[in-house]
Amino acid sequence: MVNTSVHLCALALDNPVIPASGTFGFGAEFAELYDINCLGTFSFKGTTREPRFGNPTPRIAECESGMLNAVGLQNPGVEAVIAQQLPQMKQYFHKPVMANVSGFSLEEYAETCAMLDKEEQVGWLEVNISCPNVHGGGMSFGTDPKMAAAVTKAVKAVTTKPVIMKLSPNVTDITAIAKACADAGADALSLINTLQGMRIDLKKRAPILKNRFGGFSGPAVFPVALRMVYQVYEAVDIPLVGMGGVSTAQDVLEMMLAGATAVQVGAANLVDPFACKKIIDDLPAAMQQYGITDLQEIIGGAHHGS
Repeated sequence: MVNTSVHLCALALDNPVIPASGTFGFGAEFAELYDINCLGTFSFKGTTREPRFGNPTPRIAECESGMLNAVGLQNPGVEAVIAQQLPQMKQYFHKPVMANVSGFSLEEYAETCAMLDKEEQVGWLEVNISCPNVHGGGMSFGTDPKMAAAVTKAVKAVTTKPVIMKLSPNVTDITAIAKACADAGADALSLINTLQGMRIDLKKRAPILKNRFGGFSGPAVFPVALRMVYQVYEAVDIPLVGMGGVSTAQDVLEMMLAGATAVQVGAANLVDPFACKKIIDDLPAAMQQYGITDLQEIIGGAHHGS
């Protein structure tokens, strides 16, 4: 018998598998396919203060071992999420959920987080300072340690629930951003968001994406994500949520050995809507294969060879 449960910021998860924001919507479509209460939790669609239509199309491009997206944080706005999405969510998901928040100013981050902090279903606030697909917000906060710290402080000042800062890989040294967020009071860190990339249409001799650049995700980014989780684990003393190309139970174990307490699954959900369920189903056998009886005990294990 193996134990798949973990604790993320003192909240218990039945297992560490979490669908990543932007790949699972608000869970309703997936709940029609299987009982999503098998998940540890899920991070719902990135939410801003005002409704956003997102970027113009085309905003998806395929590539080898992954995909590019430039959706641009399309969402109905925080008031609609609170009034409509969360009450509906309560009907099909009976665990605390992770609220993913984006913004374009310190005030917007703080106001949106303060509103969601009051919602009973919200267990964690995942603050996205790393979206590469919007202009004037998102990643611009996550590539400067001082700005990352400022967002962290602004959100922590108006919330009571655990704040998880979501970091960008599009930086020279991710540990500098991680330390700044930790020093400013972050309860945990999520990493990594997508890598910035592009594709060009050979016939049109122009970028495929209307936004020109997009976020690259999928199996090809896994080694980069794993390396960054490993580095950040050694730099800070708060929990990490690892993500980036995770698609198998073995990937989950690697992420946890690198230092992740929980693991998000992103692009794999867009390829196979049952991806997270399959990973959860496969996890006990993968643990037994490598002599693991308790997942909580392997967190950071690769740093000391156990």
